[in-house]
Amino acid sequence: MKMFDKVLASRQWNEEERMILDQVQRMVDKVIAPNAEHVDATGEFPWENVNAINELGLNTIFVPEEYGGMPMSYRLYLEIVTMISEACASTGIIYATNYHGMKPLIEYGNEEQKQRLLPCIAEGGLGALAITEPSAGSDATGMKTSFRPDGDDIIINGSKIFISNGDVADRYLVFGKWTEIDDPKGAISALILEKGAEGFSVISKEKKMGHNGSSTCALAFDDIRVPRANLLGEPGDGLKILLASLNKSRPSVAAHARGIARAAFRDMVAYANDRKQSNRAVLDFQGIQFLIADLAGELAMVEKWIDYVADMVDSGENDIGLEASLAKMRASDLAMKMSDNCVQIHGGYGYCRDYRAERLMRDAKITQIWEGTNQVHRQLIGRSFRAR
Repeated sequence: MKMFDKVLASRQWNEEERMILDQVQRMVDKVIAPNAEHVDATGEFPWENVNAINELGLNTIFVPEEYGGMPMSYRLYLEIVTMISEACASTGIIYATNYHGMKPLIEYGNEEQKQRLLPCIAEGGLGALAITEPSAGSDATGMKTSFRPDGDDIIINGSKIFISNGDVADRYLVFGKWTEIDDPKGAISALILEKGAEGFSVISKEKKMGHNGSSTCALAFDDIRVPRANLLGEPGDGLKILLASLNKSRPSVAAHARGIARAAFRDMVAYANDRKQSNRAVLDFQGIQFLIADLAGELAMVEKWIDYVADMVDSGENDIGLEASLAKMRASDLAMKMSDNCVQIHGGYGYCRDYRAERLMRDAKITQIWEGTNQVHRQLIGRSFRAR
């Protein structure tokens, strides 16, 4: 693993960042990793893990200081997502969803909204991002949830599906269409829904292939009355907010997938060194060496590309749509490829729950689907090369 030690060392974290990462690693080793198998087997929401994350104040690293935060670099945030996800993918996406749902409030909310709605998140509250609907998946512009203005309020009607943290969130960033605007794309708007709103209900909680500890819910909005003061920007600003938000959440999903890929690579290398066949370690066979070499190269490239995208964000670059798509696509494809080969190297044991190889494979698959399917990302990247 010396090559990856060099890759990680090249990040040159400052003293404060190293201290935070050391604390995260201790928390991961002490709490999150030991709980991972139980969380996956039972499907219980990992409150112990969430409480451990909150004890370190990890939500504060993306919340501005004036709203209770202790902001750090985006690159550090992505590394923390990776470390948590390497130990428990369910907990990793619960934590990352806080960022996905609340970062748009930080970037597009007004001062009153941020003062009123953000301290809860800095203190450890959970966030959720509500975009997807039965008729609007990768093409979010097909959404049907409606926002109808009514004096100083907005009335929400509609439904959402596949919402991470849907049954446990304190704040929801909800996208819908402003009824007074006819243009289907121009009508998209965004608002913050607070926990406990009358008319809000969780219809169901999905039973999934992986990420069993993460709540994935279908939500219903029945004449929910929300203060117009919770609208982000102006009516019709939603598509702009949505696309800008995805540019930040897609690298976050890439970091989550990177965690799964790291775990699978570590497990397959360890097993290939320990497992003997024909009086030789499995890793002594040339075919396995070639496979490990190829996967190591792919992981190293993904590590560096995610760092590159993070550095773009930290430098203030906003035009990162294609880079974010590439990061999400390559990291998630690698997570699936890495976990598949991890199972294969483990042989029959990889198909059993004695080892975490099969859990990693189940957890990896969704990373190719959410935040835009990888087919959509390939289309976005591919058509960018068309002659204008």
